[in-house]
Amino acid sequence: MSIEEILDDMEQLLEKAGSVPFANHKAIIDGERLSELINDIRLNLPQEIKHAKMVAFDRDRIIKEAEAKAEQVVRQAEDRAKVIVSEEAIVREAKNRAVEAVTKAKADCDELRAQANADVARARSECEAIKQATDTYVINRFKDAEAYYTNALRDVQDRKAKLEKLKRRGKKPESESMENGNAAPKAD
Repeated sequence: MSIEEILDDMEQLLEKAGSVPFANHKAIIDGERLSELINDIRLNLPQEIKHAKMVAFDRDRIIKEAEAKAEQVVRQAEDRAKVIVSEEAIVREAKNRAVEAVTKAKADCDELRAQANADVARARSECEAIKQATDTYVINRFKDAEAYYTNALRDVQDRKAKLEKLKRRGKKPESESMENGNAAPKAD
């Protein structure tokens, strides 16, 4: 599974999450599933890095092939020049062609090297962007979850404190009195 697919799964997990009663902007997420997705991201990041290394390896291979081709062209040009060395005009022509071939081969090699370097830089940049986006996404989701549970705990603690206060005063909570058909006593 690619990192993009994992991030899509995380989005779907958030979209399918049920809302919390009395807090519609909060959601209950399957923490175990979210943890699995985060682990999948961690496992797939090395794949993205391997991909970048493969691009770098391909770049080096292409450069070596271009250099070998350039050397082959130079050797062929030199061999051809030796065969026709007897006539000066032909020798000059061969030398000119050899220089042109070497120049073209070097230019081709430089172009291939530049393209390979650009591909590697782009792959590294994409990997870093994916990593940063994933890190930011996960951190934000954890912050949201932490804020949600902190607010829920605070709400429970506030309600408990109110109940305790009512118990100490010897009064039933308003909702309990209403259920029994009694009106809630007025506060002093």
